[in-house]
Amino acid sequence: MARRDQRLVPISLADLEHNAHITMDLNALDYYRSGANDMQTLRDNQEAFTRLRLRPRILRDVSKVDTQTTLLGHPVASPICISPTAMQRLANDEGEKATARAAAKAKKCMILSSWSTTSAEDTIAAGKEIPVQHDTPGLPLFWFQLYVYKDRAMTESLIRRVEKVGYKALVITVDTPFLGRRLADVRNVFTLPSHMSMANFETKESKVTMANILKQEEDISNININEKAAEVKVVRQESSLAAYVVSQIDPSLNWKDIEWIQSITKLPIIVKGVLTAEDAELAVKSGAKGILVSNHGGRQLDGVLATIDALPEVLDAVKGKGVEVYLDGGVRKGTDVLKALALGARAVFLGRPILWGLAHDGEAGVSLALDLLQKEFELAMALAGCCKIADINRAHVQHGTTPTSRL
Repeated sequence: MARRDQRLVPISLADLEHNAHITMDLNALDYYRSGANDMQTLRDNQEAFTRLRLRPRILRDVSKVDTQTTLLGHPVASPICISPTAMQRLANDEGEKATARAAAKAKKCMILSSWSTTSAEDTIAAGKEIPVQHDTPGLPLFWFQLYVYKDRAMTESLIRRVEKVGYKALVITVDTPFLGRRLADVRNVFTLPSHMSMANFETKESKVTMANILKQEEDISNININEKAAEVKVVRQESSLAAYVVSQIDPSLNWKDIEWIQSITKLPIIVKGVLTAEDAELAVKSGAKGILVSNHGGRQLDGVLATIDALPEVLDAVKGKGVEVYLDGGVRKGTDVLKALALGARAVFLGRPILWGLAHDGEAGVSLALDLLQKEFELAMALAGCCKIADINRAHVQHGTTPTSRL
């Protein structure tokens, strides 16, 4: 068994995480690995998969396993995709560019975070550097994750930029009116290194850096009669990122705003952060074409359902309504992918494992993370008696260990 400070030759996503914990500095590592408050939901996202059992079918011809599928009509090589994760250059200086190239090589879908340390334009350009291999199925696919800002002109400007360069959908995060309380970030007073910035908000005149955010807080906190000053003073005790959220993200966001975005773009909208049937139904009414069942990696409201536990409720609520449903949170093994698809998810999205791959070896590390999980998924499909995605259904999974607990 390897020592805690000894890097492993990675043969699983857990090995990549182990190596990242050795490689990364504490400020970045804690930002990536921590969840909100007691981190109950963070832990449960993974543990919930272990409460599901698989029901394999035998004596099926599984000599060839095909994982290709489509997302909103776009062909991809696999339902294993990449979630939006902020500030990827904390893991490796190539950051989002490395992730985009790895996604393009694997012909998988990547969602770029609004809070990326590489601009939307430069990220997709890096992905487009990779020649498309037409001898295998699927095509690279890039979506853009969007926070709705108090400044609606800024929000619309971001939409126009990503439309122009070829992003194929908007993934609107709806679970962050305020930032969840992440104790590690509070203790570390999390900051983005001075040489990095939130690249999607750079102009010739200014950059959005943590230093700038801190200066804005200090300037505001000197104005004692200003209500906003008191608000930001409190946030300063949390982290610079929390201060940024308070200053920029609109906590009054509601379903009418989703309809407004729908009215100003032809891009399909995916709503990220839905955990209940009620909100799934409202997402459909607002015009969403997709729902990403997500609890923000356990980083927002602690104590909510694990995403795999919330998935059936959401799926049942939108059944027959023409909306694709995806899942992120807790996916670490090929059998996790199989379980999510068996319940009805169209695809799963990886967050932290991609960051661990980046920290391990940049673009090659991300490719390795995707390849490890892809191979595990293909093996799980074969052992379950499935040779294509359409073969996977709810009969393949159950809760617990008794036949009466079928889903």
